[in-house]
Amino acid sequence: MKLSKLSVSLAALVMVAGGGAALAANPMVGGAAMYETKNIVENAVNSKDHTTLVAAVQAAGLVDTLASPGPFTVFAPTNAAFGKLPAGTVDTLLMAENKGLLTAVLTYHVVPGTLTAADLAATAKANGGKAVLTTVQGNKLTVWGKDGKWYVTDAKGGQAQITIADVKQSNGVIHVVDSVLLPG
Repeated sequence: MKLSKLSVSLAALVMVAGGGAALAANPMVGGAAMYETKNIVENAVNSKDHTTLVAAVQAAGLVDTLASPGPFTVFAPTNAAFGKLPAGTVDTLLMAENKGLLTAVLTYHVVPGTLTAADLAATAKANGGKAVLTTVQGNKLTVWGKDGKWYVTDAKGGQAQITIADVKQSNGVIHVVDSVLLPG
């Protein structure tokens, strides 16, 4: 998919979050409305907070996958989350020769199925306070709550806070996170 199509798709994702009375429950993301009728890619291109993620998805060749019926649960790192990585990391990941590593990092943020915040909380409650999820990449993520906030811990012990939950998509749900998650 070309950048312009991805931008249009991600723009639609952003529109879903805050557009219209029928979609009032879907949050705005990156200053854009997110529409439940659009897929993950169609909405994400509109979020000014996810331009790095969109570029990475394009570089990894995952646009068609994330635009497919899914469903998927995506823990979507913001530009600021990518900015927390050591200097040069993003540029290195975006190099053609590192496509495999980039794909592994991105698919580590994706879980099969649609898992809302309520689903994650119920799973955590049923399992001693932690929901352990298997990602598309194959490694595990652990979701847990503390003081009314929800966090995701990666295989290396890194943590991301879910800052915007339940951004509904036609092919799943996005939870915005404030750090990039890294597979073991």
